[in-house]
Amino acid sequence: MLNQRYAAIDQGTTGTRIVVFDENGRSHSPMSIPHKQITLNSGWVEHDPEEILANMMKCLSGCEVVDALGICHQGESIVAWHADSKKPLYNAIIWQDMRTEKRIQHMKDQGLEPLVQQKSGLPLDPYFSASKMNWIIENIVGVKQLADKGKLRIGTMDAFFLDRLCGIYCTDYNAASRTSLFNIHTLTWDPELCEIFGVPMHCLPEIRDTVGDFGSINLDGHITPVTAVIVDQFAGTYGHGCRNQGDAKVTFGTGAFLQSLTGTAIAETKGSGLLPTLCWKFPDQKPIFGLDGGVYNAASAINWVKKIGLLDDFDELSDFSNDSAISRGLAFVPALSGLACPYWDRSAAGLWAGLSLDIERKDLLQSVLEGIAVRSAEVILAMDKLSPLGDAISVDGGLSSNQYFKQFLANLIQKNIVAPANREVTALGAAMLARKGLGIERPISFKQDAQITKPNRSSMSGVMEKYQDIIARSRNLRS
Repeated sequence: MLNQRYAAIDQGTTGTRIVVFDENGRSHSPMSIPHKQITLNSGWVEHDPEEILANMMKCLSGCEVVDALGICHQGESIVAWHADSKKPLYNAIIWQDMRTEKRIQHMKDQGLEPLVQQKSGLPLDPYFSASKMNWIIENIVGVKQLADKGKLRIGTMDAFFLDRLCGIYCTDYNAASRTSLFNIHTLTWDPELCEIFGVPMHCLPEIRDTVGDFGSINLDGHITPVTAVIVDQFAGTYGHGCRNQGDAKVTFGTGAFLQSLTGTAIAETKGSGLLPTLCWKFPDQKPIFGLDGGVYNAASAINWVKKIGLLDDFDELSDFSNDSAISRGLAFVPALSGLACPYWDRSAAGLWAGLSLDIERKDLLQSVLEGIAVRSAEVILAMDKLSPLGDAISVDGGLSSNQYFKQFLANLIQKNIVAPANREVTALGAAMLARKGLGIERPISFKQDAQITKPNRSSMSGVMEKYQDIIARSRNLRS
């Protein structure tokens, strides 16, 4: 049989890249293109959808002929566009954007959060898509009128890409479940949620299985089928090999994003701060659900200390001769964008505690790594309590190559930390799903060599308790 090839378009927060895989596990990434970060006001984060679409086409044009394409995307980021011209009506509003914070607080004050959480599985937070969609409808001239005329299309960025590239207006169950408009029990757009958020349901895309027929793209006369679409974090979950209940992974990117699988049943998460989530759905099968938890600031916290001049080179984060910072009384809370899971508190702010005259720059850097690890451990331990995890957590992203960070995290959670040698885990997941979308079920030969960090059995007693007291002090600091 011919060696088929599968491409993954990984459209992320900072750029777009393409990775091509073959049946023998070989991969190459012929192109990666960054895009502009548009910050018109404090707390606003936007991207130009046309720029990103052009970058996607450049990436696709730069790759050789492939048998199928999978697209993974930013998840909660959204676009609104004209149904006829297919032109965006405003910039894409990105998952990090906080412009709807006051609207979300007003909805909480109205007592709407229990209803939204019961139906969608999601708390009220600007992170999710629905309030961003409403902002465009309420604030951009002419959008509401287009909605009334049935000419508005609005959705997560995958729906925009598919409409422009393939002429099909749809999304998948996974992306739909990240909007706050999708009912995870009925597996449909929910009329009551749409009314609460002020998003006309008739403007939303059709919902399809994660793999299947999403149309095709004409690349210089070669027709390439798009056979998988999924949020990037869940592409990573699939790429890590998570298939069974208790399998879990963490991606350390801009934030830290944690997912574990709970099977075909929706986990009961009341009071835990964890989110039940729909990971993927395959044709004629029940959806696979999981638990989701996020930490807003991981790499973004590292980039921040670099920006303020504390860090010159990332190599400085790998050589610490002293005991842990927390054992010496120094702690950092990486709440630079607030606290996500399990607090969902945007009033929290970044905090250093335990500063003294003998603290040096290197100590501050060490405490930042430890703070990110502690916040990640909080979510992992909460998941483990709610739905037991296996003895290992798979990790990827920038911090997955930092040995001090991995050892500290392993010690906190007392589980192995597994970092695959293949750094293209997210793209691998999208490519494997694209392959599945062609109907190919036979085993594949993608190799997953990994570096394993085992926990030290030395006591970390009291560390989490001490940190949680300091985390509590970071709350209500932001007006």
